[in-house]
Amino acid sequence: MFCVDPTDSSGLVTLISTAAVVVGVLGVLIPMLPGLLLCWAGVAVWAIFGGHGATGWAVGIAATVVLALGFAAKYLVPGRNLQRAGVSNLTLLLGGVFAIVGFFVIPVVGLVLGFVLGVFLVELARRGDAAKAWQATKHALKAAGVSMLIELATALLITAIWLAGVWFA
Repeated sequence: MFCVDPTDSSGLVTLISTAAVVVGVLGVLIPMLPGLLLCWAGVAVWAIFGGHGATGWAVGIAATVVLALGFAAKYLVPGRNLQRAGVSNLTLLLGGVFAIVGFFVIPVVGLVLGFVLGVFLVELARRGDAAKAWQATKHALKAAGVSMLIELATALLITAIWLAGVWFA
């Protein structure tokens, strides 16, 4: 299944796909990597260049459908909850800017700290009340967590589809 024979190009394709899928799943947990796209790209390479015929195409199409649904859910579900809580898109955008700055000021942990500080400060300026700003910040953190869980579930589902394809190919 995962043995690589230098004379067999499908083994090399499977090895490259494996690396992309593994890095993609890890990329979901490390915010600076495009996790879902890496998972999907690994599966697409395997499906297109692996020489697995109908199985490869079915796996590639299924992974593409799951990717599209996962991307939609990743933004729609948390966005709807944030809208209900009254947290604006501008708040999230500026929180993201603070997160990026925080990442470079305090490597790794600064990403989360910057996001929290950014959302809190923007909401404090917008609402003028620290308690309401903190409530909005908690809603933004929950939304970010839900988004990450949806992305992880999508990556794992893409991986499961690919593994089934590798097994049956």
